[in-house]
Amino acid sequence: MVIIRRNADGTIANPDVANTTQSHPALTTKRGMQALQDSGRSVPLLMSEIATKINNAKDKPRKLKVLTDNDSVPLRQVLKGAFDPNIEWLLPKGTDVPFNVNEAPIGTEHTLLSQEAKRLYLFTKGGDNSLTQKKRETLFIQMLEGLSAEEAKFLITVVNKRVNNE
Repeated sequence: MVIIRRNADGTIANPDVANTTQSHPALTTKRGMQALQDSGRSVPLLMSEIATKINNAKDKPRKLKVLTDNDSVPLRQVLKGAFDPNIEWLLPKGTDVPFNVNEAPIGTEHTLLSQEAKRLYLFTKGGDNSLTQKKRETLFIQMLEGLSAEEAKFLITVVNKRVNNE
């Protein structure tokens, strides 16, 4: 926004100021421009995409770099559920889970596993003992139907503790 000052007769007091355009203050710095370029993606990386990046990294330092670049509490929770032998999932084993795959494009009509990670305790031993097994399985199916197809498949491999094999 530019403030134009006028003289008593109605003419513009400083005509040079009126012809200049002012950009947003956050975009005037190199850091602001870099942030604008980096924000080209409207949805954060899906956990299934992070897992694919880790799998595609050739050596351990590159895998660690992918993990540190995408480090978050939900990612740690999901990876702990996948690899910690002390965590026991109270869901049937296997990949044949009867759910309707969400065919919506990524970033539109579904939730993210990073948002749903806080509810994963419902499906583990010692998480919520008041749930019946049928209710637990129904909640899991509802969670899978809310996720994108890639993340739902990834969550099923996490629950089966077969992330390394897929």
